[in-house]
Amino acid sequence: MKIGIVGLPNVGKSTLFNSITNAGAECANYPFCTIEPNVGVVPVPDDRLDVLNKMYDAEKVTHAVIEFVDIAGLVKGASKGEGLGNKFLSHIRETDSIVQVVRCFDDSNIIHVDGNIDPIRDIETINLELILADMETVEKRIERAAKLAKGDKKYIAEEDAFKKIRTALENGKSARTVELSDEEKEIIKDAFLLTTKPILYVANISEKDIGKENEYVKKVKEYAEKEKSQVISLCVKIEEELSSLDKEEKLEMLEAMGLEESGLDKVIKASYDLLGLMSFLTAGKKEVRAWTIKKGTKAPGAAGKIHTDFERGFIKAEIVSYDDLIREGSYQKAKEAGLVRLEGKDYIMQNGDIVEFKFNV
Repeated sequence: MKIGIVGLPNVGKSTLFNSITNAGAECANYPFCTIEPNVGVVPVPDDRLDVLNKMYDAEKVTHAVIEFVDIAGLVKGASKGEGLGNKFLSHIRETDSIVQVVRCFDDSNIIHVDGNIDPIRDIETINLELILADMETVEKRIERAAKLAKGDKKYIAEEDAFKKIRTALENGKSARTVELSDEEKEIIKDAFLLTTKPILYVANISEKDIGKENEYVKKVKEYAEKEKSQVISLCVKIEEELSSLDKEEKLEMLEAMGLEESGLDKVIKASYDLLGLMSFLTAGKKEVRAWTIKKGTKAPGAAGKIHTDFERGFIKAEIVSYDDLIREGSYQKAKEAGLVRLEGKDYIMQNGDIVEFKFNV
């Protein structure tokens, strides 16, 4: 799964990417220093793996991972190819969701592309370009469906679905705000609309505002609430420092600032959740591992994540929940307490299920 990090030039976007991935994308105080998208694959923080590692004394621990793409800064007119507009839009189209970095601090030493700080204007600049790009796509699909509907009635439903979206776009709203039936969602899927992608806003604040909610952040939260999106506040500068420390030093610095976890860990976890993902676990002496699946996945589909043979020859899944296992202290004790259960093909996997699949090929 790919998450695109976007934002206007000089809002802290590439610094955030560097902090998340330690990939060293170039950072400079001028627009477009990130011309080709930088890509970084990062582990999803999961304390459960550390606990299971101690229990099993595993030879290897493998986290679930998520892919972040640092995308070139956008300017007004991107939908018409201004700046690096065409690249910006094509790179977003290839991602599954968007993290939009918004500048929520004052600093006269860091240039703002529009001359002053206004996070809502910045958000709307980017969202408008995405809406305009989608409008072009939607108009073409409506035109095509209208022609084909004369010979095939199924295109009437397609025309109607895209007209619903056009109405929202014309009113400056994203396609994700439109209520669609499952059938309509399937119809529009292959249009790869930019504004259907789920979005997480990252409010980049100054060091002095850590633990507080400044006026800029309040405005971003009000805006995000209307479109049912989430906001995470963090100081990108501090996160960059934290990312260069080892685990113990990082914990000490967080404690000194009165924080339980880094903003970056929150962003990674929220991004994972944004995509409707969760982890099931496998545990043993050889390896403790988190496996990524979509929420609502049934047991055979989860088995297929490990190996296609597991799904093809699925018989049953032997499952214990993480909480039950930890409370009992060992797998054997959990089994004796009747907490290890056998589940069949219709079982919907739960976050934190520790599983061993039984299969026969």
